[in-house]
Amino acid sequence: MGRSGVSGPTVNYFSFSFTYALTRIYLLSYIRSVETAFQIVAEPNRRAILSLLASSQQSVGEIERRLHMTQPTVSKHLRVLREAGFVESTVDAQRRLYRLKPGPLQELDAWLAQFRRFWEAQVDALERHLDRMEQAEQTAQTKSPPPKRKP
Repeated sequence: MGRSGVSGPTVNYFSFSFTYALTRIYLLSYIRSVETAFQIVAEPNRRAILSLLASSQQSVGEIERRLHMTQPTVSKHLRVLREAGFVESTVDAQRRLYRLKPGPLQELDAWLAQFRRFWEAQVDALERHLDRMEQAEQTAQTKSPPPKRKP
């Protein structure tokens, strides 16, 4: 362990280990924010609200009617989503309108991109394999003589 209290290689106390410590702190805070975002969207009612707000801004009453939820339930989930930065609200006369904020969703998308690339590569490899199998089968069918008929 280096003098900074952070485990890892220490080349120059004032440059490398300090940078390494800051990088670890940043990575941990980033991981925690993504983890929290997943915890928030893991709840089915919140996902339903987010899906509804993806098309347009909605009032609490509209969300209640469209999702068949009670007003306290909708308000509770909107508060959680608002505090986490997923939605924002504006006041329009006597009603509050909610709309999506892209920031946290973009963070989730960026984190998921690594897995999307992995699965795209796997699916592409499977597609190439299936194409080769289909070509081999077609080649085998054209090379084999037609079945003989009995007179």
